[in-house]
Amino acid sequence: MPFQLDGLGGHSWNGTSRALWVRLGRMDPRYPVSFLITLILVLGEARYGILGGYDRLVATLGVCTATELALSRWLRGHVANLASAYITGISLALLIKPRADLLWPFALGGFLAIASKYVLQYRGRHLWNPSNFAISLLLVAAPGSVAILSHQWGNDLATNAVIWCFGLLIASRVRMLHVTLSYVVCFVALAALRSLIVGGPLLAEIAPLTGPMYQLFIFFMITDPKTTVSTVRGRMIVAAAVAAAETAIRLAGDYHVAALRPLYPAPPILALAIVGPLANVIELYRAGRNGRRT
Repeated sequence: MPFQLDGLGGHSWNGTSRALWVRLGRMDPRYPVSFLITLILVLGEARYGILGGYDRLVATLGVCTATELALSRWLRGHVANLASAYITGISLALLIKPRADLLWPFALGGFLAIASKYVLQYRGRHLWNPSNFAISLLLVAAPGSVAILSHQWGNDLATNAVIWCFGLLIASRVRMLHVTLSYVVCFVALAALRSLIVGGPLLAEIAPLTGPMYQLFIFFMITDPKTTVSTVRGRMIVAAAVAAAETAIRLAGDYHVAALRPLYPAPPILALAIVGPLANVIELYRAGRNGRRT
């Protein structure tokens, strides 16, 4: 009886499940995240064509991989694990949406993302999530040529359910679920506040969470272990601060504040690009003064 769920068969099944769960928890976080981002790519491209062409994927993955290999060998004397370059390449291919058939934003974005890890450091740590840095810089520097993925998955509950189930599972096993949940809770609460201020429907304010850009953001970008602060409490505060900064950017857009116009194309991405590195610098500076390591 191969599917027996009681007796010895049940014990064997439960033991195997527990072993797999523990093994997933001990795995390098980059590997389950690689699986999640690949899942988003496959589902999004199969159902909605969000990639926009496999030449974009080839360009970003190629440049990210080549840059990682070259810089790690040159600056650190050994070849780095390419899982990070893979994650960065896919996320850039999914999120960057240039006008016409331009490929240079993908190539330049891939180089900027990986190079930022080796150049923009403070006390031995890079400050920005690589894809967050590259996308933010491209959006601010070339707004006429580069946009970001923004359309929704639609009303397909099955697609959203798959992404959210795997996303929550992986965030839990890499010990970053508190970051995702903190951001989502704050986003919903601030969406309600914004709805009251501007008079828009509440569901319309919350709906962006079902989009591919936000799913990549909350399960991969804001939870990046390499570019977040070291304590659980600190990460939750940073997630709340990012949500607050994003809401401020959106409200500024509603009231046409010209000074913040460069931030309007992607409020969550650019909010993280501002808040995240600042939080890292503060933590690293305080640790250095106290003689601690983070």
